[in-house]
Amino acid sequence: MPEPTHLLRVSARGLLRRRGVWLPSAVILGLLSFVLSLLYLGANDDPVGSTKDLPIALVNTDRGVQVAGKRIDLGARITAQITGAADLKEKVDWQQVDRRTADDLLARGKVFGALVIPDDFSASVAALAGPVQHTPHQPTMTVLTNPAAGSFGSSMATEINRKVVETTSAEVGEQLGQAAAAHRPAAGAAAQLTVADPVKAVIQEGHPLGQHSGLGLSAFFYALVLVLGGMLGANVIHMQVDTDLGYAASDKGPFRIVKPVQHATRVHHFLVCSALMVVLSMLTSALALAAAVGVIGIDASNLTLLWLFGTCATAAMGITALALLAVFGTPGPLVSMLVLIGLAVPSAGATIPIQALPDFYRFLATFEPFRQVVDGVRSILYFDARTDAGLGHAWTMVALGFAASLALGLALTRLYDRRGLHRSTPHLAQPVPVG
Repeated sequence: MPEPTHLLRVSARGLLRRRGVWLPSAVILGLLSFVLSLLYLGANDDPVGSTKDLPIALVNTDRGVQVAGKRIDLGARITAQITGAADLKEKVDWQQVDRRTADDLLARGKVFGALVIPDDFSASVAALAGPVQHTPHQPTMTVLTNPAAGSFGSSMATEINRKVVETTSAEVGEQLGQAAAAHRPAAGAAAQLTVADPVKAVIQEGHPLGQHSGLGLSAFFYALVLVLGGMLGANVIHMQVDTDLGYAASDKGPFRIVKPVQHATRVHHFLVCSALMVVLSMLTSALALAAAVGVIGIDASNLTLLWLFGTCATAAMGITALALLAVFGTPGPLVSMLVLIGLAVPSAGATIPIQALPDFYRFLATFEPFRQVVDGVRSILYFDARTDAGLGHAWTMVALGFAASLALGLALTRLYDRRGLHRSTPHLAQPVPVG
């Protein structure tokens, strides 16, 4: 079918010469690339240097020992040295607890690891400087990992603990060397275990994860699916409602359909989109769960709760995106992408822990929705859905985000309607006088 002859025509060359085609696209894309580069690379530039108050449990169960009428308590001495170390004082928040409390902190994701001084530590060290033993016992310190709290944070805590054990071993080795030199006939036991490095670090999982948990990253990727489902779902729903009302054309390949415009107030438009978002979030959450658990086979329990939380999180993200679309119009998708993805992902604490981020991102983490969704999913997947492992706070923040976004969308769309700024009213560009 030939093109209608009554339409205004423009050539490709003429279109490319228009400033209105080049300038807005250049400004928007340029700023977007610049801002995203700042946000993502700024958050990950120097995690070690930015680390502040990384929570690590410190457990001292050493019973001490009596040697030649003198009591030796190396556990207490080492604990004081660790907590008072100047190079770790700002970086690590040492939580001195007993073993049961440490296990509970690990099981709730409140610490990224733990360092345990065993009950026979002083005795095993003292034995190395004593008479020759047939089966000398090497002193050990146990390093507990917690990838469920975040694989990168757990790795940071493990590396810190390993260095602490190395420093401790060097100090103990120096003392043993002096004792061996003073009592050469009794130096055989120490010689068997290398006096210079007598303390061994034993690495164990403090809170084990299943094999199909992505080393603690499956929660991040599942939360990303939920957030993207809300944001992209809002854009799809908004466009479909606009198409059905005739505000936008529907292009399917070479076919173009334009329906007659049917007037709907901005408030009604927002409410219809929000209702669709809530109902369809049930479907998208169920399908995301089916793909993750049924097809991929990730380790997951509490499936009903995971579906319910996923539904609410997706709906909250979607309502937020719909409110931004209703308020900003065409720039709405860019604004929602910046709020829900650009600012949210670097401050979510899903890959780099919050304690290893610059201050700006720690501030964002207090209210950005992505972090709340990650904490909720992590609690359900890894911590048996304990409310004190982040799920309770996640429910609260998701509910607040949903309510605040709904209130914002309703308030501003009602304001637009009262001022007569209806979407069906044509607003033509006003001519600008020349000269």
